[in-house]
Amino acid sequence: MQYRFLGQSGLKVSAFGFGVGTFGGKGPLFSAWGDTDAHAARRLLDIAIDAGVNFFDTADVYSDGESERVLGEAMRGRRDRLILSTKTALRLGEGVNDAGASRHRLLRAVDASLRSLPHN
Repeated sequence: MQYRFLGQSGLKVSAFGFGVGTFGGKGPLFSAWGDTDAHAARRLLDIAIDAGVNFFDTADVYSDGESERVLGEAMRGRRDRLILSTKTALRLGEGVNDAGASRHRLLRAVDASLRSLPHN
């Protein structure tokens, strides 16, 4: 596997990342993408890690956060070797501040993602 620096962060990530939008399979959109449970997700991570992948991407909107929770379960015991990215900004609730990229929204989203990925 080839590795590249992630911007100016100093982190090296695999040239291939692994997107986990299929993890969770909740709701009409994401169930059409796939319904990967924690057991299958762990096996997929095993295969990817064996191939040298260390970069995994998710989003809080994927399956209403279930993608992050499944990823958190699948990576249990090996979090220190993996680089994760998540995204936010799409509407997740009815409140006026439940969408967008304000400082308030981003801080809340980071806290929620760290709870979903219980390896902080």
